Formats: sequence, structure tokens, C-alpha cells
Amino acid sequence: MKEKVNVFDYAEQITKAFRKGILLNTNGDKFNSMVIGWGHLGVIWGKQTFAVYVRENRYTKAQLDKTQEFTLSVPLGEADPRLVKICGLQSGHRIDKVKEAALELEVPEVNQTPGIKAYPLTIECRVLYQQRQDLSLLPDHICNEMYPQDVDSSNPLANCDPHTMYIGEIVSAYLIKA
Repeated sequence: MKEKVNVFDYAEQITKAFRKGILLNTNGDKFNSMVIGWGHLGVIWGKQTFAVYVRENRYTKAQLDKTQEFTLSVPLGEADPRLVKICGLQSGHRIDKVKEAALELEVPEVNQTPGIKAYPLTIECRVLYQQRQDLSLLPDHICNEMYPQDVDSSNPLANCDPHTMYIGEIVSAYLIKA
């Protein structure tokens, strides 16, 4: 069961949830969920939007590029450390996160990407715009801290790759009720 919500009524909870890890869900070749700690809720082009940032070398990026949609699952209480560990440290290239994390999926309302029942605030988005970061435009201190070039980008914990920003139009927002 779902209860429709105005996502802006949850802006403070969403902002706080970034510290815990929001789940960015994709459903291209298979369902995948990735922990994100960055994003923006806002309005652009007269539309309610959510912007997410995904590094170039991530499985999630290939999924987003293929489907042009995503769903966010936001914890409203404590984040489940097991989900954070599996979805934040493991690659969807190598494992089935639904199986490994015992994810219970919720059928989406508008797009084709499910939400996750354990994180009840669900935001479905369709990509309106995407752009790869130009690291040369960032201040040196941010570039050096966030994108050091002396690490192997194939490692899931590596952080030398730039991000692609995806601005998604919010097409549905709801709470998953037990």
C-alpha cells in the first residue's frame, strides 16, 4: 500500500538521510541499488526535480544511461547497516543485490524501477538532463580532495572518476506502508 506525499514536505528528512545513505535504484539489465550521499531536491524548468550524481565507472551509470529513469528510497529512521554495506560497497556488475541484501521491492507507480520497502519514502524520477562534470572547472582543493588521480578507478571505493549529474523530474512520490 502506498500513500502519496508532497516530496517537499520531506525536504529536511531527505537532507538528513544523505548522511545515512539514500538508495538510488535502477532497473536496466537487472535491478540495482547504490548508496548516494549527494543530491539536490528542487525546481528547475518549472518541474519538481531531484539531481543525483554518479561516477563514470559505476554500474549504475550504465543503467541510468540505458533507461533514463531512477527511483530513490529514503530511510526515515535509522539506515540498515546491512543494506548500506552491500549496496554501498558491492558492484551490481558482480552480485545480485536483491538476493545478497534480501531486498523487498515495491512495484513502482509510474516508471519501471521499484522502490525498497525497508526505506519507505520513495521518489520516482525520469531523467530530463544529464551532464558529465568538467573537473577543470572545480576549485583545486575540491578536485584534489574529491577526485584524487592516484587511485585505481575500477575499485568500487575509488574516487578519481568525475560524476555525471542526472536531473530527474519527480513523477511520483509516496510512502510505502506495511
